[in-house]
Amino acid sequence: MRNVITFGTFDVFHVGHLNILKRAKSFGDRLIVGVSSDALNVKKKDRYPIYNETDRLSIIEGIKYVDEVFLEESLELKAEYITRYSADVLVMGDDWQGRFDYLSSLVKVVYLERTPSVSTTSVIEVIQHARIRTPITVC
Repeated sequence: MRNVITFGTFDVFHVGHLNILKRAKSFGDRLIVGVSSDALNVKKKDRYPIYNETDRLSIIEGIKYVDEVFLEESLELKAEYITRYSADVLVMGDDWQGRFDYLSSLVKVVYLERTPSVSTTSVIEVIQHARIRTPITVC
């Protein structure tokens, strides 16, 4: 059985997230996903995620391609997570290209092309722009 592991914040879940999870699953039998903690997201991106870590874990857990989910506390623990979950393949988006090559002695490292024109940041910007133009009415 081949275990595949991937990591991400997965905030404001969109089709790009779904595509990378589906493609990651195709590299093995089980897909294990590390979801960045709120604190890790602040460290990586200098902002809190829109959805808290508990909600993001639940969203990812509900995706049919995902077999197991855990909370990623630190980027520096990737090797430990790979070992803990007996991963054979590490899949990351190509925005991380080369950053995890140092793990190639533990696991096959694969970088997948991101879905064009889709990112959490762009989704948030579109929502913010729409809110400025069109007031939201609460009944």
